[in-house]
Amino acid sequence: MLDAVLVRPTAAQVAATLPGDELVARPDVVMDRAFDLPGPPEAAWPWFNQLGKGRSGWYLPRWWEAVLPRRRRALRHLDPALQDLEVGDVIADWGGRDATFEIWRHEPPHVLVHRSTRGTIGVSWAIVLGAVPGGTRVHLRLRLEGVRRRRLVELAGGLFDLATISGLAAGMRERLAGPGASG
Repeated sequence: MLDAVLVRPTAAQVAATLPGDELVARPDVVMDRAFDLPGPPEAAWPWFNQLGKGRSGWYLPRWWEAVLPRRRRALRHLDPALQDLEVGDVIADWGGRDATFEIWRHEPPHVLVHRSTRGTIGVSWAIVLGAVPGGTRVHLRLRLEGVRRRRLVELAGGLFDLATISGLAAGMRERLAGPGASG
């Protein structure tokens, strides 16, 4: 069901250099995901701007969030208090108790790049929004360096990434298409 909202990134997208690639210049693992959203990048951007642990949460579809405790469910509205993200801000991440991301690049409504170090692992996560006919193409790229068990991360991490990004895509589509989608 969730695969219906995910679009494989094209070969050209995977081959393209994205903002933030230079942060992890020699990645051991690269995961590219893509999906389309209704509406222009300007409509989708505020949702990505407030995304994250301790912020608006991780967007999932209503049916998936129904099994989560209320305090774990993501916002279903835009919060003006969460729209002031800037380069250099540090936000919490779900990668562990002390895991954080630093905002490295923030160019509304098209580019948001996070960076982090988790022990010996360097991380960059780029979210790039582009206009396509009828909406927005979202291209996400996660790059990791310093990975000791590359195959394990590619397989297990890849499955986890696929599931979470599929949920994000479905949750974002609901929020952008639903009543009060712009606010």
